[in-house]
Amino acid sequence: MSSIALLRAAGVSLVLDLNGPVPAVLHWGADLGELDGPDLDALRLTGVLEVPHNSPDDPRRLSLLPFERDMWSGTPGYAGHLAGTRTTPRPALRSEAVVNGNVVEIPLADPITGLEIDLRIELNRFGLVEVKHIVRRPAGDSDPETPFDFSGVLALLPVPSRATEILDFTGRWARERQPQRLPIVDGAHRRDMRRGKPGPGSPYVTIVGTQGFASRAGEVWGVHLAWSGDTTWLVERLPEPAGAFSSVLGGGELLRAGEVRLLPGEEYASPTAFFAWSDRGTDGVADRFHQYLRARASHPSRPRPVIVNTWEAVYFDHRLEPLLELVDRAAEVGVERFVLDDGWFLGRRQDNAGLGDWQVDRAVWKDGLGPLADRVRERGLEFGLWFEPEMVNLDSELARDHPEWILAPAEGEGPSERQQYVVNLSHPEAFAYLLTSISDLVAEYGIAYIKWDHNRLLQEAVSRVDGRPTVSAQTHAVYRLFDSLRERHPGLEIESCSSGGGRIDLGILARTDRVWASDCIDPVERVMIDRWTMQLLSPELVGMHVGAPRSHTTARETDLSFRMASALLGHAGIEWNLNQRSPEELEAIRSWISFHKSVRGLVASGTVVHGDLADPATALTGVVAPERDHAVFVYSRTGTSPTTQSGRVVLPGLEPSRKYSVRIVTEAGSPAFAARVAPPWVVSGEVVLSGAALSGVGLSMPTLHPAQALVLELRAQ
Repeated sequence: MSSIALLRAAGVSLVLDLNGPVPAVLHWGADLGELDGPDLDALRLTGVLEVPHNSPDDPRRLSLLPFERDMWSGTPGYAGHLAGTRTTPRPALRSEAVVNGNVVEIPLADPITGLEIDLRIELNRFGLVEVKHIVRRPAGDSDPETPFDFSGVLALLPVPSRATEILDFTGRWARERQPQRLPIVDGAHRRDMRRGKPGPGSPYVTIVGTQGFASRAGEVWGVHLAWSGDTTWLVERLPEPAGAFSSVLGGGELLRAGEVRLLPGEEYASPTAFFAWSDRGTDGVADRFHQYLRARASHPSRPRPVIVNTWEAVYFDHRLEPLLELVDRAAEVGVERFVLDDGWFLGRRQDNAGLGDWQVDRAVWKDGLGPLADRVRERGLEFGLWFEPEMVNLDSELARDHPEWILAPAEGEGPSERQQYVVNLSHPEAFAYLLTSISDLVAEYGIAYIKWDHNRLLQEAVSRVDGRPTVSAQTHAVYRLFDSLRERHPGLEIESCSSGGGRIDLGILARTDRVWASDCIDPVERVMIDRWTMQLLSPELVGMHVGAPRSHTTARETDLSFRMASALLGHAGIEWNLNQRSPEELEAIRSWISFHKSVRGLVASGTVVHGDLADPATALTGVVAPERDHAVFVYSRTGTSPTTQSGRVVLPGLEPSRKYSVRIVTEAGSPAFAARVAPPWVVSGEVVLSGAALSGVGLSMPTLHPAQALVLELRAQ
């Protein structure tokens, strides 16, 4: 009867009606098993709606690219115009869709706009749906001289009516990825990120789900955009349904006016949108992304080196002798990578000068960076260096010699941010200068690791050469710069730092080895920042550092044990002047690093789990080994609570039939307890229980004072 594609992987089914004019989704969610032809035809038939009064004469059908032609009054699948005409898209199959395993290629042509669209959908082996578009203006168009102003294309998938709530994220500098919940209502919940990067307030992963969904419960559908430039995110519901479904979920690149103007023979490629479904709450969505990331050929394969970063240790105080001493202290406590942060390059004595001049400042480093880099390697550590290649201070040789390289209107730079502006990487000469400058330093000093910063927004981001908006071209150029450096220097690792966590997405992660989740390393704040950063990224990709007792960003003071516990389940590091530490503090750090090294293989391979705790002042994060024979949990308290006792807390993700020894980890120090007498199992320091009891009943947790954490290690008996 009809051409229907059934894709299945990792407990997910995606069913597509491949009939025209544009194919449509019949089901996206739980695995339906093997369905035969009659079953699939019946699925299609039962998805056809009634025809209400005062409505289109044919039942509405939501296609993969919906338009007014389909009687869809929501956000269109794509938009654009040719000198104000060709504004009513009517794409249709230009040939049959091609199904190859779990990949469907859908070739479309639009007789109104004159565009061709190649729509690719893949259900990958981790249960993630990948959607990508190529939009082409064929050669031979009847108006070859006039460009088609393309406004963007959206990847949209439908979700059923039982999805009633939205979870996405907002934030600011030093407080990134803060969750916000709201109901799905009629209209569009649309988030446009016009920052030239995702930014600290990016929706990040937009999730819709059944009422009350949580970390471990509920059915959820989510989307992430693998793109590091401007983006738009959408959840939309109309009073008339989206075909047989209730709402649509999706997004795409946000293109600025005039940014993509297609002449005959030119094309636009969208970023990939990743869609995830789970019937195990938000942890189930995260697990799909983690498995996908860990399976990449480019994913870090060796243990994540423990880092010392110099920023909050010395700031701009770049004197060789104290830095050599810091290298020695770092080596003694077990650090494996030393990263020299901002302040080493020409004229960089403070933050208002020098950006863009990527040459070692011989006034500070009279013998170059060689003596420091050599000492780092002599002590068995790797050498890393901070760069901010996309930025420039006006007080720099680059800005004075090449003002045309600045990404700003020719009429003037406009307001500064952090006293800096943006270099136009789409300018060929600027790109070549940066590639050569960075590459030469990597080769000269044997740099193993780059901390790549990006500290301002891209606003009024137009080329001074032609006046055109350039965010999309800038993003592609940044990707090329990363790719070129890694091609020239195999094994070079790069961190995506962007005022902390302002550029975290799967586009940048395809070219980097970890992210800096936030410039705030106050552990009270990082509990939630890191928890939600791991909604997308596996923990070994997330930089977590131990800082000074008094936080650089919040002025809050916390105990060393809490700071170390909060930095345990990630890519660990230290951002603290070890030269000024007491022997007792150094021994505590050494003990913590030793324990972290004993479990970092687990962190890099295990399943991340979170507790659904009733008390918002507490949090539970754990990592459970794939074989479920080993686990580490961190139970944190960030504030006081109305109740005097914490009660039982379940430890999720364990094998019910196994028995586990539960040990309180003291290598990271011990927390401060609020009660006069702790629970007996805490006093003994170890207890043995079944996985069924631990995951179903839980442990009676001691009530901690605020800004404290209890670390537990579990091993199967």
